[in-house]
Amino acid sequence: MCISTDELEAAVNEADHRDLIDPESLREALDSVPARPGVARLRRLLDRDTFVLTDTRLEQLFLPLARAAGLSLPQTQVWLNGYRVDFFWPDLRLVVEADSLRYHRTPTKQAADNRRDQAHIVAGLMPLRFTHWQICHEPAQVRKILAIAAQRLSDKP
Repeated sequence: MCISTDELEAAVNEADHRDLIDPESLREALDSVPARPGVARLRRLLDRDTFVLTDTRLEQLFLPLARAAGLSLPQTQVWLNGYRVDFFWPDLRLVVEADSLRYHRTPTKQAADNRRDQAHIVAGLMPLRFTHWQICHEPAQVRKILAIAAQRLSDKP
């Protein structure tokens, strides 16, 4: 049985999230593994130029949209201003959050999201939020917003 690349990436992300593996150590270990089915595929997935650690399927769906908008690979799951962010482009000072319904639907969670965005703004960052609906059903609009934001931010001194 062959799993899709998305399923393989999700499995690596889940194993990392559960502290079962460290993707960088796993990638290094693959260099000493003899050729066998799946090793080359896993190696390609873990290569630093292509693998981006994400926590959720929604974040995995967002990444191709960011790439299509012309953005480089972001830092993921990093801490900024006291908050863990989904995606960060340091060169642009851009923070993007992929908001699922599960974690962002109550007034309390929405107020926390506002405080987070405000902390990023006063630190000189641009926070953008995209909902599950936007990422899944309005990808062209998400790409457009990302491309415009990236252009404006790259024009800043």
